[in-house]
Formats: sequence, C-alpha cells, structure tokens
Amino acid sequence: MKAVIQRVKHTALSVGGKLISEIPFGLAVYLGIKVGDSEKQAEIMSGKISRLRVFEDEAGKMNLSVADVKGEILLISQFTLYGDCSHGNRPSFTLAEQPARANEVYGLVAHNLRNLGCTVKTGIFGADMKIEQFNDGPVTIIYEV
Repeated sequence: MKAVIQRVKHTALSVGGKLISEIPFGLAVYLGIKVGDSEKQAEIMSGKISRLRVFEDEAGKMNLSVADVKGEILLISQFTLYGDCSHGNRPSFTLAEQPARANEVYGLVAHNLRNLGCTVKTGIFGADMKIEQFNDGPVTIIYEV
C-alpha cells in the first residue's frame, strides 16, 4: 500500500462535471492498493496518516497532525501509484490490486481514519476524477507499508 500525502489549503474533486467532495484544508491523500495488501496494512496506513505531523505549530515547526489543526482528509484511490515503467514507456499495472479488492481496502482505510477521529471525504472509486488542488508548502510525503 502506498500513499502520496499532500498538505493542502483547498481541494475539490469532481466527476463528470459534478462536485463530489471538497475540503477547505488538510490532507489530500492519493492511495494505491497493491496486490496482497491486508487489513493490517490498512490499519497501519490509517494510523500513520492520522498522526503524521506536517502542520506547523506556533513556532513554525511541523509538529501538528491533521486532527490537531482540525483539518480534513480527501482520500483518493489511485491505482497508477503502482504503475511500473521500468521496461519501456507504457506502464504496467500488474502490481495494482484487482478493483473489487482494492475498493474494499480503500474503504477500510477511510473507515479506520474516521474511527481515529478524522473527517474524511472520498472520491468515487474507479471513476475519471478531476481534482483541483491548492498545495500548501508544498509538503508532500510518500509512505509505503
């Protein structure tokens, strides 16, 4: 399981021209599910995202989590995080989990984050999503479990 976690001021997600989800500030999390990813990995990933200290405290040091600053999380499924382009120029996605299982694990990560007290919004799994994002910093963390 791999996540690209970005600190944002505003993020909006649309499908087919219709606004689906938006957050005023917090984290945009692009989540890729790999073949064989487990419930335990979903638990670890959720914990890491919820506790990741990437927001500045009063001294300007990155020392606060998304919950500490009362931010929100926009969790976006992205199988292309497991695109392998080491051979040729067309990525292979054989490492990405099958859609039904990937959707299940993606939903579990969202559920776990909510249980940890985070406000979580999601996209539509498998849809052609358009995302407007105003990065803050920029701060981008890549985490794999």
